[in-house]
Amino acid sequence: MKFGLFLLAHSAEKAPAAAVYANLLEQARLADRLGFAAVWLAEHHFSSYGYGPNPLLTALKVADATEHVRVGTAVIVLPLHNPLYVAEQIAQVDQFTGGRLEVGFGSGYQEYEFSRWGVPLSEKGERFSEALDIVRRALTDRTLSHEGKYYHFPETTLFPEPFQKPTPPLWVAVQRPEAIAWAVRSGYQCISGGSSAPSDRLEANWAAFRDGVNAAGMPWPQPFAIQAQVYVGETEEDAREQLHHAIWHLRMTGPLHANTQVVEDGRILERPQPGEPSLDALYDRYVFFGTAERVAERLESLLATTGVTYLNCVMAVGRLEHAKVMASMERFATQVAPRFRDRVGTAATTMPVTAG
Repeated sequence: MKFGLFLLAHSAEKAPAAAVYANLLEQARLADRLGFAAVWLAEHHFSSYGYGPNPLLTALKVADATEHVRVGTAVIVLPLHNPLYVAEQIAQVDQFTGGRLEVGFGSGYQEYEFSRWGVPLSEKGERFSEALDIVRRALTDRTLSHEGKYYHFPETTLFPEPFQKPTPPLWVAVQRPEAIAWAVRSGYQCISGGSSAPSDRLEANWAAFRDGVNAAGMPWPQPFAIQAQVYVGETEEDAREQLHHAIWHLRMTGPLHANTQVVEDGRILERPQPGEPSLDALYDRYVFFGTAERVAERLESLLATTGVTYLNCVMAVGRLEHAKVMASMERFATQVAPRFRDRVGTAATTMPVTAG
């Protein structure tokens, strides 16, 4: 099993960008020293929910500040960009990082961001599919032309070529079962779950992935990543005291998905949401919070019910102080991760495809 570090680069209190980036780079350097597999960077625009408008540029900076850890995008919001330009940037960053790049794509979900780029959110699915095909063909074929619904260009050759052949590893963020099945059929690696997903949703996503792999006749194991909030405390009391930081994420993502968020001077206001889980439910079913033993137990449960091969850890959660993030990373890497690095999930992977 692999463990990555996901960095949203957010600030609940709209801190200066210099401070946000300094913390991000220090956490990335620690991840490198601790042996995390990759550091993953988000893309967000026009609010303090994320200070990373260009995750490939952030990945390049992180790679320059580290030695071994891979750097990835989670995700490039593809409908907001020209796919040829994205392909050029991917190839260039892959060259500059010496092949340490992983590339995750997503279709996006924030009306707040899409409207400011002049892209109708209703078009995101079609735009994503067309753009993703262009990016992959540009990286593999290098010379291509295209006449589609949203993108048109004559014969064009990509310069530079990517360092990794034929491409860097390509991931897509998928949540719905039909999207997971499509990603498997199309040959992309899957990132699923979301950082605030309950365990039953993770299991449902895994079942969709398992069925998709079996239907395609692919061998096991196959890479399947989930993203989750992680905090390893000194004590259980310490871990439970940090749960309000996880609530912050729920109170951000819900309104952003529903387009009901309130943004004042670039800062998204935190508002309680209908149907919020209790702190106990959050602790038991949503997040990987606790002592090292408790987090290990949660991972054991995950591996008993799924075949997850990659946990992408959201460790800078909410308003959690930078020093606590760093201490949690140390505990996770030294007391939890070593127990799982040579393991994959024990859930059956060759069960018959679910009917329907």
